[in-house]
Amino acid sequence: MMMVLAVAALSVGTYLTRLTGPLLHHRLTLPAAVVRLLPIMAAVPLTALCVTGALTEAGSFAGWARLAGVAVALVLALRRTSFAVIVVAAAGTTALLRLSGIS
Repeated sequence: MMMVLAVAALSVGTYLTRLTGPLLHHRLTLPAAVVRLLPIMAAVPLTALCVTGALTEAGSFAGWARLAGVAVALVLALRRTSFAVIVVAAAGTTALLRLSGIS
């Protein structure tokens, strides 16, 4: 029962948060610098979440093999390689390093 109440409260809170944007759109003017930084402000927490999830496991460092796989994926993504190639290369790098004893 508590779980249902928690989900309901979070749902109402999320809905009210989303509703404030359209309601306050004409009443609130943001400085140009803030408007320019809004897309970056959304990307920063997502990047932090991705890095934390990719490099840690059970609260500690996930190992050098995973770090190398993430680095390979990052380099290939910056070179605009196709997603399938990125996934295969990152997984292959991690697997080969783990196979060779580097965890």
